[in-house]
Amino acid sequence: MSADGNSADPVRIKDIYTVSRLNLEVRSLIESSYPPIWVEGEISNLARPRSGHIYFSLKDESSQVRCAMFRMQNRQLEFDPEDGMQVLANVRVSLYPERGEFQLIVQFMEEAGAGALRRAFEALKQRLAAEGLFDEQSKRALPEVPKTIGVVTSPTGAALRDILHVIRRRHPGVGVVIYPVPVQGAQAAPEIVRMISVAGARRDCDVLILARGGGSIEDLWAFNDEQVARAIRACPIPVVTGIGHEVDFTIADFAADRRAPTPSAAAELVTPDVRHLITRIGGSRQRLTTLITARIQNELENLQWLTKRLLLPRRRLLDLTQRVDELQMRLARSVRGVPVARRAALTALSARLGARHPATQVELHRARHIELRRRLLDVTRRQLDDARAKVSETSRALNTVSPLNTLERGYSILTRAEDGALVRSADSVKRGERVHARLAKGALDLTVEGKKGR
Repeated sequence: MSADGNSADPVRIKDIYTVSRLNLEVRSLIESSYPPIWVEGEISNLARPRSGHIYFSLKDESSQVRCAMFRMQNRQLEFDPEDGMQVLANVRVSLYPERGEFQLIVQFMEEAGAGALRRAFEALKQRLAAEGLFDEQSKRALPEVPKTIGVVTSPTGAALRDILHVIRRRHPGVGVVIYPVPVQGAQAAPEIVRMISVAGARRDCDVLILARGGGSIEDLWAFNDEQVARAIRACPIPVVTGIGHEVDFTIADFAADRRAPTPSAAAELVTPDVRHLITRIGGSRQRLTTLITARIQNELENLQWLTKRLLLPRRRLLDLTQRVDELQMRLARSVRGVPVARRAALTALSARLGARHPATQVELHRARHIELRRRLLDVTRRQLDDARAKVSETSRALNTVSPLNTLERGYSILTRAEDGALVRSADSVKRGERVHARLAKGALDLTVEGKKGR
């Protein structure tokens, strides 16, 4: 209670956010709440700084949003973006912490001519997923060592050559059955359905690869057919898809038991490496399986841990690059029309100012302060624990030799009343002499009436 009778509030340490911390935590919250999504809109305010990144806005009739497409992604563009162009973009929802500005990070972008097909794809995907056609519980395990592999693809395409090359390299003894089909055009989907049904009825292979090389969404549209997806789920043989490139996803991929990013990867997935088989035959199968499983799990956890640690530096680098691009564009606008000499002087001064920025030193001293404080607390705790242990040990030793402990067991200390000398034998006192007895609790004054012994 305080002096005036009121309860005093306890001292509280307030968790005060900096603007930077707030923006970073909001960005993390936004990015973890949204998976990659598709957004359609019109490009405006397109900017191409020297870094190779692209910055623009996507807008519709009533709204707009800022977008950034970094150099590694825009290298894969198959068209040249311009203001006023209608596009379909695969994006991650994010926040640019330097300005606290909501933005989209573009991973892939195409002209919106394919937008109708993309919307049809999404509608079919959602409908079939709602039916449970893509449920993981219904997916079948792939055979560990297949004797025969079936391949449903074009007999003249590069995908078949890649698959056969991988199979021959990994396990020349595996049989291959080819089910030829067209892989694009009006007749592709019905033929794919028919050949999957034929393979399921014949049962002359242990696993089935459905494959096609890369192409546009229109080229891959036969693999987005509903009947193809249903034929895959109805097939009694496990089906692996290897359609297009790594960024290409089709309805068949979701319906398949396993999806590989390319035809070659699909062949790698279903074909065991003969060298590994020889090694396993020469040793204990159960022991090796256990070791491999444990190693894979450990490496996956290690990879996830390293990915989390590396994500922030990489993101920070991209943020800093974007910030530099923004500052360069602002600088270019601000100094436009200034004489060349003054512009060069301004650039030199900016470089010198950046080199002497105190933020780096402040950050180093802050980290040093935190480390020294942690070490001081650790040393203090250890010294306090040692002192407590020594006090406890000394207390136990003192209690062991204490005469009070002896008195507690029923003994007493006897002294002569006359001079307080200790009485150690009967001969040291006389009959009728007064003595003083100290007990564990209290004391007695006694008179010697008789003696025994010496």
